Amino acid sequence: MNTVTHRPSAGSADAFALTYDVIVLGSGAAGFAAAVTAACRGLKVLLVEKAATFGGTSAISGGAVWIHDSDQARAAGIHVPAEQTRTYLKGVIGKGYRPARVDAFIARGREALSFLERHSELKYSLRPLSPDYYPDLPGGTDTGRALEIAEYDGRRLGARFKDLRRPPDGMLLFGGMMVNRVDIQHFLGIKRSPKSLWHCLKLLARYGVDRLRHPRGTRLTVGNALIARLATTAFAKGVELWLDARSESLIVEDGRVKGMLIEHAGQRRHVLARGGVVLASGGFAAGPQAAAYRPKTDAEHWSMSPETNVGDGLSLAAAVNAATGEGMAASFFWAPVSVLRKPDGSLERFPHLVTDRAKPGMIAVNRAGRRFVNESDSYHSFVEAMFAEGGANAPCWLICDAEAMNKYGMGLARPKPVDNAALVEAGYLHRAESILELARRTGVDAAGLQQTLERYNADARQNLDREFGKGGNAYNRYMGDPLHTPNPCIAPLAKAPYYAIRVDTGDLGSARGLLTDARANVLDLAGQPIAGLYAAGNEMNSIMDGTYPGPGITLGPGLTFGYIAASDIAERLGDGTTNATPPGEEHVLRTAHLHH
Repeated sequence: MNTVTHRPSAGSADAFALTYDVIVLGSGAAGFAAAVTAACRGLKVLLVEKAATFGGTSAISGGAVWIHDSDQARAAGIHVPAEQTRTYLKGVIGKGYRPARVDAFIARGREALSFLERHSELKYSLRPLSPDYYPDLPGGTDTGRALEIAEYDGRRLGARFKDLRRPPDGMLLFGGMMVNRVDIQHFLGIKRSPKSLWHCLKLLARYGVDRLRHPRGTRLTVGNALIARLATTAFAKGVELWLDARSESLIVEDGRVKGMLIEHAGQRRHVLARGGVVLASGGFAAGPQAAAYRPKTDAEHWSMSPETNVGDGLSLAAAVNAATGEGMAASFFWAPVSVLRKPDGSLERFPHLVTDRAKPGMIAVNRAGRRFVNESDSYHSFVEAMFAEGGANAPCWLICDAEAMNKYGMGLARPKPVDNAALVEAGYLHRAESILELARRTGVDAAGLQQTLERYNADARQNLDREFGKGGNAYNRYMGDPLHTPNPCIAPLAKAPYYAIRVDTGDLGSARGLLTDARANVLDLAGQPIAGLYAAGNEMNSIMDGTYPGPGITLGPGLTFGYIAASDIAERLGDGTTNATPPGEEHVLRTAHLHH
């Protein structure tokens, strides 16, 4: 794949049969944002997807976006100055902060989202409360930056609904029902709130009707809703989608990327792109090279990326001397993952993001039986703590008592009245009548675990966590149980039986990618834009430099730079301008190259 194809002569047997204005590689949020933007600006677009379904990692994500000063925030009377957002990002990102690209995101994020909402089915609302992941840092906020995707009717996709990537079974209820963050809180409160009971009954009724005609529910939420909304518009605007398509090489003529050589439907096709190629194929987290960029541990590591995310975009761009990020805070967006081994030998992965770790009556311990982290911190921070001390905390075990299991569930285990016996039999969920027996079943040091529980429970009875401060900031409390007071994250583990699930390090995708300028143009090894080549999403080197400031910091920049790439192509095709670097950006690009 790492070769360059030169344009064949007009008289050759392999001459161009197909010509588009834009080729977009990858059908995640960034790819669809680029495709929809280009199509809405009158361009002819080909969207190329390697997998048999579309949506990529975005389709199984939480669907949230982190955007500075959105229309939704303004409508709610919330205005956070740009300098405050810069201050916060500088504090989180640290030495990897790159002003040109961060400023482009801050300046054009609202523009991108507004354009997509005006011209497509995309629809977001402001989360009334959604703290940044480090809310106590200067510039951090409790609300105003995180937006929630609106649910969507999958039937709007028509025949294409079957091609939308289905979430893993562990992220669905009753074999095919999607839920969002609000739905989960209603299910957890079904016995305590008539409003929650009514909400859940309506969802179940809709799902029951759906299953009479469809293999899963058509009420789409989170990442599935995001992709379905963009895809509906893309198809209506004439975007052509090729599934099961393999991109073999870039086509280069006179130093400019002019198209791609693509294998699709049994044919190898030279496809010309008048305006350029946008690489948005999801990064390399599922590729064999990923292990070289992760801290070493004795445990297994699991990625939530599709198995097709093996670094195709990076390989294609390497053939034209594209530069990639180095020396980052992290090369991946981390998440703790548990794995169920099914009787047929297949594996089901569950990312522990929002449903369990922060809840009262749950803690995480290492093999020595010791706690090592504030369990209610972000999933990225949680895995950073697993990697600390030479990986001594990987794997770890989430532990809870009967009270917490009955109320919240844990991992793939569901709360009462669901019977989780099959998970116990499969060895995924460990159940014991005493803490010492639980330690024996899991291989955790029994004395260490006993001492940890005694110390933790003594604090929890006073609604404290002196060791790690669980529930100590706005984000922690937001992730806990709002109906559990005074500390929504703290309760003793005191009621048998006790439960444990092994958790390994994992990721949601790669952060290391192609270096770009503020217009999403890919840069070469000399820091100069490669004409006709763009990158967005996880193919683009993270503007957060592998840190995780808040919910939606992958999808927010993905939508923004997908939009920016397509807009730059449309403007260039319309007025004949070139890809010259904007004034004032040259120093930043050279500096970025030298740092990497």
